[in-house]
Amino acid sequence: MNLEIIWDVFLETLVQHSAIQSARKQNYSGIPFLYVEINEETTQKDLEQLLKTASAQVMKGKRLHVETIFVRQESSLYVYRHRFYVPQEKMFCCGNICVDCIRLK
Repeated sequence: MNLEIIWDVFLETLVQHSAIQSARKQNYSGIPFLYVEINEETTQKDLEQLLKTASAQVMKGKRLHVETIFVRQESSLYVYRHRFYVPQEKMFCCGNICVDCIRLK
């Protein structure tokens, strides 16, 4: 699964919303940071709800998780550590009769 495609669709979804002026992704030390500039009447709570909604839209039908952590704010620019990731759990039975076998769920 190519996460860059997920990121592109996610950023397009964000920019289409009227409350958001711009959105971009920057990687620092391999960690993706999301820079979002919002309109003055939009609150941080509204922005975080938009991030959750847009993330859910792009993850629909895929085995992905999302993690969003607020980093800082500078006037109308908000910075989040935002990442999409594949869960670290078994997706198939290896035949070794493991205690946490996927067949037992």
